[in-house]
Amino acid sequence: MNGKDFAAKVGISSRQLVNWEGRGESIKPHPDNQAALDTLLSTSPPEAQWRFAQFLTEQAAVGQDERTEELLRRNPHAIRHPVDGKIMVLVEEGIYLSGPQDRSIWVDAYRIDVYPTTNLDYERFVGATEHRPPQHWPGGRCPGALRDHPVVWVTWHDAAAYARWAGKALPTARQWEKAARGPNGRAYPWGGDPTAAKCNTAESGIGGTTPVARYQSGVSPYGVHDLCGNVWEWCSTPGADGPDRYQLKGSAFSSPFERATPSRENVASATMQDNDTGFRCAALA
Repeated sequence: MNGKDFAAKVGISSRQLVNWEGRGESIKPHPDNQAALDTLLSTSPPEAQWRFAQFLTEQAAVGQDERTEELLRRNPHAIRHPVDGKIMVLVEEGIYLSGPQDRSIWVDAYRIDVYPTTNLDYERFVGATEHRPPQHWPGGRCPGALRDHPVVWVTWHDAAAYARWAGKALPTARQWEKAARGPNGRAYPWGGDPTAAKCNTAESGIGGTTPVARYQSGVSPYGVHDLCGNVWEWCSTPGADGPDRYQLKGSAFSSPFERATPSRENVASATMQDNDTGFRCAALA
């Protein structure tokens, strides 16, 4: 489309669009404009979405990712973990509304990864420990195009092994849910509106994982990204339906948006591995 039509869809003037183009990555769109951009991207043809994903991957691969450094500068509660280098944010102790019934639950303070564990993160772990690489890596090496996508094809045991190596743990289901819903029990990380364009679920039509920093308007109150859609995330909380089964949270690109509600529960065998299942880590504050 031409610039005028694009500006109209995003909700800015043609003059603002010129300003955006001139300032590049230094701009910070208004939340409404960012949501419109996410919607445009989610409804774009697959080839356009692929170009965008490739661009993000290339940007992240060039030395230090500036987006990570910006998170550290912007959030006084953010730290870089000394082992795996992941950015973690503090979730303060206190009560939050938990589960479909919004029960008041107390959770002690902890830190949680801002982004899910990526293929690049997992490659460092594999290199340091000689752990078995995921089955979708050609020749046992992380594909360049998937460096900043969440790692998949990992069992609960694989995820727990990474967490032990990093000196962390898989989050409990309650820790994960509080990071997603905030202290006031939001229905979704971004608020109460069921907006499918703010995450990568089946409705996006992408049919695969996306870079973990892609959905900027879907962030939680604590600044945690990608908590709805993209990949199911393993938790340390056992399932109630049998031994060696654990809870999963967050839904995935393969699931309908209705399953992305953070209060929903899902359980799987610890040996299950799939193309839509990954994890992130937590640690005591």
